[in-house]
Amino acid sequence: MRISLLALMLQISAFAAPPRIFYTKTFPGSVPAYVSIVIEQDGAVLYREAENEEPARLQLEPEDAAAIFDLARKVDRFQKPLEANLKVANMGMKTFRWEEGPDKWETKFNYTLDENARALASWFERITEAEQIFIQLERSVKYDKLGVNKALLLLNTAWDRKTLVGHDLFLPLLDRVAKNDSYLNIARERAAMLAHTFRARKVKSTE
Repeated sequence: MRISLLALMLQISAFAAPPRIFYTKTFPGSVPAYVSIVIEQDGAVLYREAENEEPARLQLEPEDAAAIFDLARKVDRFQKPLEANLKVANMGMKTFRWEEGPDKWETKFNYTLDENARALASWFERITEAEQIFIQLERSVKYDKLGVNKALLLLNTAWDRKTLVGHDLFLPLLDRVAKNDSYLNIARERAAMLAHTFRARKVKSTE
């Protein structure tokens, strides 16, 4: 009886599990050549550039996560082919996968004409860009103080283009630079400005 009840509870738990979206892109010769991203419905993100590495973590804003899941639903949760089958350049093989309890659907494509799928791929490129900027900024903060301002300029540019996601990820590094006089003054000032801007955006979004 206990075993049957446990099995029933596990089945109910599986069906009640919230959806998640998996994305991979393989593009030899590009940087990075491989990307794996998992997005939970609450906006939690796991990011990898190698299959067996420990993932980096990022938190999307609720409205960004909602937009991503909405686009995935608009393409039927990847239950239909997306590949355009046109003679175009190699743009990297992309895989979308939707998992929700026992249900799993997956589709792969190099190039698609589906506008919603292209918009969804753009979101994953934005996540990749944010992680790439973070990696460069973190490395500079630790090992190349003269290179910090260059990394901050990349961050500033992404913010100005309105493509930056996961703003809170950067705050500890920005605070570290802003409060440490061993970095160039221009870097400290830019770090303080960006930290203030990111925090002000967060306060405004909760009002």
